[in-house]
This record gives sequence, structure tokens and C-alpha cells, in this order.
Amino acid sequence: MKVFKEEQRFSQSWMMLILIISIIGPLCFGIYGCIQQLILKQPFGNKPMSDAGLIGFTFIMLCFSILIFLFKLSTKIDETGIHYQFYPIHFSYKTIAWSELKMAKVRTYLPITEYGGWGFRSGFFGNKAKGKAINVSGDIGIQLEFKNGKKLLIGTLKQSEAKSVLETYQHKII
Repeated sequence: MKVFKEEQRFSQSWMMLILIISIIGPLCFGIYGCIQQLILKQPFGNKPMSDAGLIGFTFIMLCFSILIFLFKLSTKIDETGIHYQFYPIHFSYKTIAWSELKMAKVRTYLPITEYGGWGFRSGFFGNKAKGKAINVSGDIGIQLEFKNGKKLLIGTLKQSEAKSVLETYQHKII
């Protein structure tokens, strides 16, 4: 019995830099505003936000800052099918039985032009023919086509291992 297992996280340095830059400004703005308005008792800005609004804004920005580090794509392929979880969107594994599939293969894809980037994505600019993608990095994925015509691509960084395990279970795709 062959089993494929993989866990991936967002770890691209360019992506982390963009996220840090885009979040650090509003987060610092919120913290500074809270200090000025709540501790020093001076209105923050020309049209100050309410204290509750300022605290809420700062809390939401802090949550967004932490959230990106929680995302994790887990994939498992075994004799029962293909299992995946994109935490924290999926709290448990989603299972695709071999009997649901028309085709499963490993392929190279273009994340930005085909799906609009990385994450939990649909076809770019409404291109529904590509189906959905769940990916974290890279340009290699496990392409699944269901018997009902829908498609799903699950990103992988372990191309040869995924290909080998899929070949083992090809006879289960009827």
C-alpha cells in the first residue's frame, strides 16, 4: 500500500514581504491611534473614529497579520482516494473517492494566469473551465477531473512522489 503525504505553508519571502508591508501600516496606524485616543485622551485625526471602532479596526488588522501564518495545505493520497485540507478554511480533511474521478494526473500550470494566484482559487477572470485550485506555492499540481465534469487542482511540491502514487492507484479510476 503506497501513501503520499504532504504539508505546505505560505513561505515565499516575496509574499511575506508584501503582506508585512500591506498590513504593518494599518496595524501601526491602529496601535498609534489607540494610544493617542484611549491613553492620551486626544482625538486621533480630523474626524476621529469612536474608541470601539478604533479598537475593532486594530484587532481585525492584528488578526489578518496572524491569519496568513495559520494557512496550511495538507494532502494525502491512499487506497481510498485523495484527501486534502486547506486549514483554516477546512477544519477537517475533504475526501475524494477514486470512484468520483474521471482523471487524476500531475501537471505544470500557471498559477497567476490560470487561477489568479495562490490560495483557494477559481479560474481567473471567471474562467470556470479551469475549475478550482488549492495551492500554496510553485507551479506543479495534482489535476483532478470529476465524472460530473468539475475540476480541482491541488498544488504539490513533491512532483515525482505524487506522480508515483497516482500511477499506483490509476486502476481505481473507473
